[in-house]
Amino acid sequence: MLLFLDIDGPLIPFGAPDGAYPEFERGGGTGGHPLLGRVDPRLGAELVALGCELVWASTWMDDANAVLAPWLGLPPLPVVPWPDEDAPPALTHWKTRPLVEFAAGRPFIWIDDEITEADRAYVAVHHPAPALLHRVDHDYGLTPADFTALREWLSRNLPH
Repeated sequence: MLLFLDIDGPLIPFGAPDGAYPEFERGGGTGGHPLLGRVDPRLGAELVALGCELVWASTWMDDANAVLAPWLGLPPLPVVPWPDEDAPPALTHWKTRPLVEFAAGRPFIWIDDEITEADRAYVAVHHPAPALLHRVDHDYGLTPADFTALREWLSRNLPH
């Protein structure tokens, strides 16, 4: 089971009305990235515990492995390559089609803060395997309730 992981929103919360984010510091500080301290380093272990193959699905590209993976205690992860094309606006998110192509028929979870019903409809029509498109509230990032929903979906969709 693949787990496509976006960074801005799910891991780095932004836009909360009160602007009060927890600040985390690990080891030698935040590695120079001004928002890295908002990322709870314990999320890495929680993501690994889901038992999925983690894949970066973010515009951070390889910077995710240089900056985020060490912060989260993760090894370097595969990165979804994004097309260099300027396609006309579509109803679906620009990531949707490349993620379906990358999955190549394998079951997947996509964690992002910009998923819409149009993305779910596209995946339902174009992807033959189970897929969970899990929208995270960018104000707070991944929460315990999100992990509960992910574990429940996995328990219903992983072979036993």
